[in-house]
Amino acid sequence: MNYAVIMAGGSGQRLWPLSRKARPKQMIDIFNGKSLLQLCVDRIKPVFEVENIIVITNQEYVSVVREHLSDIPPKNIIGEPVGRDTLNAIGLAAAIISKNDPEATMAVFGADQIIEPAETLQDAIKYGLKFIADKPEALITFAIKPDAPHTGFGYLKHGSASDIDNKVFTVAEFKEKPDAETARQYLKSRQYSWNSGMFAWRVATINALIARYLPENHKILKIIAGTWQTESFVSTLNAEFHQLMKISIDYGIMERAENVYMLELDCKWKDVGSYQALAEIIAEPDINNNRIIDNTCCEILDSSNNIIISEMPDHAIVAIDVDNLVIVETEKTTLVCHRDKTDKLKQVLENMANAEHEKYL
Repeated sequence: MNYAVIMAGGSGQRLWPLSRKARPKQMIDIFNGKSLLQLCVDRIKPVFEVENIIVITNQEYVSVVREHLSDIPPKNIIGEPVGRDTLNAIGLAAAIISKNDPEATMAVFGADQIIEPAETLQDAIKYGLKFIADKPEALITFAIKPDAPHTGFGYLKHGSASDIDNKVFTVAEFKEKPDAETARQYLKSRQYSWNSGMFAWRVATINALIARYLPENHKILKIIAGTWQTESFVSTLNAEFHQLMKISIDYGIMERAENVYMLELDCKWKDVGSYQALAEIIAEPDINNNRIIDNTCCEILDSSNNIIISEMPDHAIVAIDVDNLVIVETEKTTLVCHRDKTDKLKQVLENMANAEHEKYL
């Protein structure tokens, strides 16, 4: 059978205060009343049975994820006690799936992406699953056709067409986030795609590769999965998971393995990891390139290039002669920040935690 695994564990510090400890960015419900997590599930439902959708999140988010995804079986929403990066989230899901269905195929998705139209992704998933059925040892990474020289994404270099068809290519190289000039060269060459962090493979294949390259991690994951759907699962997870070596799926497996292929999607794709990306999705720019979310009561005068978001419909924001700001208002907090300096949010949140202002985090 085919399974979908959604990784929904990020805290979203770069989107504070919309994203907070009690409500990470995947659960911000400002996308026409839905959250990023709900949109992700909606996109893949036409391809996967609901009983075969598994969500890996943080332990502290399990309750709110279950509220957002009431049609997903509660047992399929699994909370990591600590973050151990993408390889272990994926490896845990693969070990659990293989316990009951060792011949299964799984696809992996991030919960913090916007993909339009959804049908483009659905068609690619079906195509990728068929490719794997014909070539069981294959690891598929779903790539995105770039439309700009973006410096915030990793890139994949196209290799040769597969021996099955010319829609799927080998991955010649994984490239880290480039500088602006290198990104422009990548775009001009047409030999590179964005690395979306979405994958597909047989669970037996990925389990074997984890056992080969990270045998200690494989051993621990197998112990945890062995207690799946028993009373001791949570206690075993809590006891064992922190011992796993923290590593991403790209570093741990994809950059080392053979039979790695890419299937490129030509679609609108946003990784919602910053206010800039969020604003481009939820608001059209005015004549001065200000982006103001719907339902925000705002008067703005002689100002440009601002991003203004409010969760308080009964409160007005007035901006006069200000440029290049992010202004975000929530019930307990207000953020005013230069739009090019949001990377400093991490330090601010650490300062707030040290000052015992946890209720605002």
